[in-house]
Amino acid sequence: MSATPAQLLLAIAEHGSLDAACEDLGIEREEAVRLLREAARKLGAAPKERAAAQKELPGLERSAGADGKRVRVFSDGAARGNPGPAGAGAVVLDPRGRVLARVGKFLGKQTNNVAEYEGVILGLARAKELGATEVDVRADSLLLIRQLEGVYQVKNAALKALHAKAKGLLRSFERVDLRHVPREENTLADEMSNRAIDERME
Repeated sequence: MSATPAQLLLAIAEHGSLDAACEDLGIEREEAVRLLREAARKLGAAPKERAAAQKELPGLERSAGADGKRVRVFSDGAARGNPGPAGAGAVVLDPRGRVLARVGKFLGKQTNNVAEYEGVILGLARAKELGATEVDVRADSLLLIRQLEGVYQVKNAALKALHAKAKGLLRSFERVDLRHVPREENTLADEMSNRAIDERME
């Protein structure tokens, strides 16, 4: 059984994990990863190509605002050298898996952990701008998620201010769900963080 990138994103949004989505759609994990990469590539295309992709992938179009005031934020950070040229990225989805916003930011020379925090801050801030009151946060940095949950202490001085900013944003939502996900489930946010670096380095 074949599936489209839009169907896969909808299934991930519904079930909360790539494995559950694969089981629901009857596809192998390798095929799911390929579909996620295809979706990331098409969403990062030039305007004319993106318009064509949105016709092909109707589940990935931008929406005007948060549907039902609940969103899911996928965030990521990348640093080439750690520290090195770094970028932060995030993607905001509605409960049906439709892309509401994609954001990226070049950070200059930073560590990977700083980039991860900047990514979640970008995503949370964009979610607030869209009017969301409930947020599911997904990131592939276990350190980030555990520190935001309060399980791990923040000992690094460079991260303390970013941690406080992220926690402040989280407190502004009525409901928050934090969850660590495998890297292959975070392809869209990874695309945004790396593109932020690539565009500045070109």
